[in-house]
Amino acid sequence: MPATPHFYLWINGEAREGIGTITVHNPYDGNPVATVSVAGRRQIRETIKASEIAFHRLKIMSRFERAEILANMTDGLNDAKTEIVDALILEGGKPRMFAEQEFARTLAVFSWAAEEAKRFTGEQIPMDGMQRGIGYEGYTRREPIGPVLGICPFNFPLNLVAHKLAPALAVGNSIIIKPASSTPISALIMARICSEAGAPAGSVNVLPIRHKDIPVLIEDEHIKMISFTGSANIGWELKKQSGKKRVALELGGNSGSIVDADADTDWAAERLALGGFAQAGQSCIAVQRIYAHRDIYDAFLEKLMEQAKGTRTGNPGNKDVVVGPVISSNAADRIMAWIEEAVAGGATIACGGKRLELGSGNIIEPTVLTDTKEDMRICREEVFGPVVTVSRFSDIEDAIARVNQSDNGLQAAIFSNNLAHVQSAVDGLEVGGVVVNDFPTYRVDHMPYGGVKNSGLGREGIRYTMLEMSEEKMVVIRKP
Repeated sequence: MPATPHFYLWINGEAREGIGTITVHNPYDGNPVATVSVAGRRQIRETIKASEIAFHRLKIMSRFERAEILANMTDGLNDAKTEIVDALILEGGKPRMFAEQEFARTLAVFSWAAEEAKRFTGEQIPMDGMQRGIGYEGYTRREPIGPVLGICPFNFPLNLVAHKLAPALAVGNSIIIKPASSTPISALIMARICSEAGAPAGSVNVLPIRHKDIPVLIEDEHIKMISFTGSANIGWELKKQSGKKRVALELGGNSGSIVDADADTDWAAERLALGGFAQAGQSCIAVQRIYAHRDIYDAFLEKLMEQAKGTRTGNPGNKDVVVGPVISSNAADRIMAWIEEAVAGGATIACGGKRLELGSGNIIEPTVLTDTKEDMRICREEVFGPVVTVSRFSDIEDAIARVNQSDNGLQAAIFSNNLAHVQSAVDGLEVGGVVVNDFPTYRVDHMPYGGVKNSGLGREGIRYTMLEMSEEKMVVIRKP
């Protein structure tokens, strides 16, 4: 990527200037990466109009045509792989291995969406299963809902955009993407590729905008759905403001993991360390709270600390780095304040706990805390940093209850070979997904993904997103 290039808004299939610019900085060294145009209210209204016109084109396109656009996207993305991976590293501080993984996952999202576009439909209704239905045929159709607003976070600025954009096109909806202001570049590159892949002008738009202008999008009657990924406070407030619009929220969590007495502690320590520290713990399903059975607690803790101490930190451009910078100095300040607050409240730093003097100082050592209390912020809220807590438990019901003490409920995990304990966890954990014998950070892009309680509303996962982004219409035909 050339030094400090400029990226324009993407509106109605073309690059356009905005009312001003923002500078994107590399979280690792603080250097400017690029300047990006910012949309004003005029550009926002032009985008809504273009999106509405494009929707009427998309909804009458054949499934085959929409699938072809999505399939072409994989080719276009592949051609731009180096540009995109470099953007992920530079704008978000994402370690190279995870930037390449995110790119590969994005390809899979578009490839799967291309297949879903061909077969997405309703179902036959057995009308004659009731006496009143004798002599009638019935079936449902799935129809596109209309222009969608997708609001995306910084931590997966390519793949989480794809999880909104690809299903929208597969159904026949146009979409406006509002990327995170700290990581807008990869979304703007993707929008350009969508147009090159044959997406009608206005069907994919990307608008970096000021926070104060977001209500212009939210309140416009032409926007039929809002898909938001981000913090709980903003997400639930957005829902209040959305009126009759459909809303899907993915709001993060503070994932709990149970390591049972008979678990493979080597495997559990390896996976939970990776799940807690990879890309500096900046994932909604990053490992945060670990509950280890008292019989294996000491052995497990020792192995987890070995993993933490062996986790490579540093420049995210290097291939073997696992922990790069957190997104900003403000984020690093907050994480360190939470660690210090926990220690002041009686927690112990088993390892890590320091802010490293690398780059611009946004790298925090992989940190393991013990002797924490459930009401500490480091346990109660989403830390979004390379910090995990480890606590003892004596019986499985106690462990499940402690995981459930959280207001969040995205994904959780249990490492156990005891079938009864596994079933208890599956039955009892108040989360959107339970992972058995792997970390709660596990996600395959076509599975249903989302949370309960404060963690959100609705599900993502290509076909599941397509269901959220479509309306069901019933058709009844009286036989001659």
